[in-house]
Amino acid sequence: MTWKERTYCGALTASDAGKSVLLMGWVDAIRDHGNILFFHLRDVRGIIQVVFDPQKDRVSYDLASSIREEYVIEVRGRVTLRDKASQNPTLMTGQIEILANGLKILSKSKTVPFQISEKAMVFGEEVQAGPENVDEEIRLRYRYLDLRRPSVQDVFKKRYRIIKCIRDFLDPLNFIEIETPFLTRSTPEGARDYLVPSRVHERKFYALPQSPQLFKQILMIGGMDRYFQIARCFRDEDLRPNRQPEFTQLDLEASFIDEEFIYETIEELTARMFAIGGISLPRPFPRMTYETAMNLYGTDRPDLRFDMAFVDVTGIFKNTDYSIFRQIINKGGEIRGFSVKDPGGMLSKNILQNDYAKTIVPRLGAKGLSWMKVVDGKLQSNIVQFFSLGEQERLLKCFEARDGDVLMMIADESGDLVKKVLGRLRNHVAERLNLIPKDHWRPLWVTDFPLFELKDDQIGSQHHPFTMPDRVDFDPDDVGALQALNSRAYDLVMNGEELGGGSIRIHRMEVQKKIFQALGLSREEADAKFGFFLKALEYGTPPHAGLALGLDRVIAMILGTPSIRDVIAFPKNRKAFCPLTEAPSKADNTQLEELGLHQFSGKELENAQLSSTNENPASINRVPSQKISGEEVHHVAKLARLDLSEQETDFFQKDLNSILDYVETLKNLNTDRVPPMSHVLKTDNVWREDLPEGNKETDPLLKNAPMREKGYYKVPKILEG
Repeated sequence: MTWKERTYCGALTASDAGKSVLLMGWVDAIRDHGNILFFHLRDVRGIIQVVFDPQKDRVSYDLASSIREEYVIEVRGRVTLRDKASQNPTLMTGQIEILANGLKILSKSKTVPFQISEKAMVFGEEVQAGPENVDEEIRLRYRYLDLRRPSVQDVFKKRYRIIKCIRDFLDPLNFIEIETPFLTRSTPEGARDYLVPSRVHERKFYALPQSPQLFKQILMIGGMDRYFQIARCFRDEDLRPNRQPEFTQLDLEASFIDEEFIYETIEELTARMFAIGGISLPRPFPRMTYETAMNLYGTDRPDLRFDMAFVDVTGIFKNTDYSIFRQIINKGGEIRGFSVKDPGGMLSKNILQNDYAKTIVPRLGAKGLSWMKVVDGKLQSNIVQFFSLGEQERLLKCFEARDGDVLMMIADESGDLVKKVLGRLRNHVAERLNLIPKDHWRPLWVTDFPLFELKDDQIGSQHHPFTMPDRVDFDPDDVGALQALNSRAYDLVMNGEELGGGSIRIHRMEVQKKIFQALGLSREEADAKFGFFLKALEYGTPPHAGLALGLDRVIAMILGTPSIRDVIAFPKNRKAFCPLTEAPSKADNTQLEELGLHQFSGKELENAQLSSTNENPASINRVPSQKISGEEVHHVAKLARLDLSEQETDFFQKDLNSILDYVETLKNLNTDRVPPMSHVLKTDNVWREDLPEGNKETDPLLKNAPMREKGYYKVPKILEG
C-alpha cells in the first residue's frame, strides 16, 4: 500500500486544483446519473466528491459501478474546481471534486443496519436519517459503524483537544502525570467495588479503584509536590445518564497550598476547557457556602441560570390565625417559598391547585402547597382570607412581588424537608415555564460542607475521613458539637450539575486520631481499613489538597450531548451491559478452576470477600443479581407519579431482584402431578367489600383521601394523552 502518497479528503482546498492525489477512505454516498457516477468519499478529516466518467476512464467507471456504500476504496485522481452552480456549501471541500483515473477496492461491506452518511450530495437535499433516529441499543451494538459518523468523530476529536488542553495547562505549573494502580485493595468509599480474584493468592481479591484518593495523597507524602492523572475509575452502582460503571476523571493533588490555589487553578483550567466548545465562562467564579445554598435553593448544586431563590417567611406567621401554619411553627417548623414570574399566566388557579397542590408537591414529598397570585397588587388564592392585611402586605414585600407573580410556599415541621421539596419544585416550575436559558453558563464554588452527618444515630463522614475540619479544637465525643463542624471541602457546580470536588486533607496524625475517635473507629478498625495509608501518614506529611473533575460529565456539558455515553468511545448501556462485546459474560470453567472459584459455595465466596477486604460483614453490600436496574425502577415510579430518593430506589431494586431470584429457584420444583390452574386463589376481593360512603369501615379512610368521587378514592391518571 502506497500510504506515503496518501492525502486526507478534508485536507484539500481550491488551491490544490490541478494536483494529482491519492485518497483512501469509505464510500459515504453514491449518486448514479446513468452515464456518470458521483461518490462521496469519507475519511477522518472530511468528505470530498469523486467523479467517475466512463469517457475519461472506462476501467475505473466499470469497477465503481459495482461498489456500494461503506466499501473501503483507494482512488487516484486530479483535483478540479466545480462550477459555481454545482458547489456544495455544506461540505468544507464543496468547491472542488476529484476526477478519478484509478480505483482499487480495499475492502467490501455488507449492507449496514442504519444510515451512516450525514451529508447531502447536492445542496438542498435532506439527509433522511441521523443518530437521533437510530435506537441507541443498535448504535452501541454496531459501535464501529456509529463511530464512522462525522458528528460522532467530531465529539472525540474535541474530547482529545480538551484533555490535551489539561496537560498543556498543568505542565508549566509543575504538575507531573503519574499513573496509579488499577489492581488495589478494597477501601470503603461509598459505592460498591468491582472485585478481581487473584490466581496467585487463593481466595483473595483485588478491587478496581473508585478513585486514586489514597495513592495521590501518598504521592504527596512521597514528596512529588504536584501530581495529576487522567484516571480511569470504577464504581459498581446504578447507571443514569451521567453515570457509567467505568469513567474518567481529572485527578490532581498538590502540596503546600490552600483553597485559593485550587480555586485559581481550576477556574483558569475550566475556562480553557469550555472555550474549546466555544463557551466563555464569567470569572472569577462566585462562591457560596453549603448552608446558604441549602437555605436559598434546597440543594448543594444550585442552578443559578434563573432566579426564584427561597425566602423564609416563618416570622411573618408567628401570630397568624391560620391554624395549619400556627401549629407547624409551634412545633419548630419552617415556612419558606419563592416567587415565580409568570407574565403569560401559564400557572392558572386550576393548575396551581389541582396539579401542584394536590399532585406534584405531594409526590415531591410535602403534605401540600400554599400558593398565592398577585392580581392588581393584591394576593388571591383559596386561603388568602385566613391572613390579615398586615401579613399579606409583608408577604408582598418579602417576595418583592409584582402583578402576575405567583408565590409558592411549603410549610412543614422539618425544615430540611421544606428546603428539599422547594428545591425540586423550583426546578420543576422553571422547566415547565421554560425559565432556564439554554446558552447560559453559571459556574459556582460550593464551600464549607458539614464535616459529619448523622445517620441512624451514628456519626459518619460526609466526604471522607481524611478531610480537614475548619478547626481542630473540637471534642470528638460531643455529638452536638461535631454536627456543627464544617469541612474545608469544595465542589465545582455548573448549571445545577456537580462537575467535581475535593478538599484540604488532614496531614497531622493527632487530628486524624480525633476524627477516627469521632467516627467511633478503634485503632484496630482504622488499621484494617486504611492501615497502609496511616502508616505513611506518620513519616512527615506536607499540607496538601486536591480535587477531581468528572471528565465525561464535563466534556458532555461542553459539547452539549444528552448523555455521557455520547462522549465515551465504548460505553455500557443503561443496564451496565456492553451490546458490542456482550460483556459481562460467563467465565470459562477452566478459568474459574485456575482462580479457585469453581469450588466456592455462596457462603465461601462471601467469606473470601470479607477476608480480602478485612471489613466488618455489616459493611459489605450483598445484593441479588441485577435483573432490574435502578433506572427501570425510576421509570416505573415516574409512570406511577412517585418521586423516589436514591435510598428508596436501591431498596425497591434489591427487593424486586430478590423476588426474581426466588422465582428462579422455583423452576426446579417438580410440577408433573400438579394440575394447571389460572389463579392460585379465587378472583374475589378477599379483604373487604367495596362499599361507598356511609360504611363505618371505609369512612375513616376516606377522610384522608386527597380526592374523592362518588364515595371512592379518586386516583390520578397515570398516563395522559
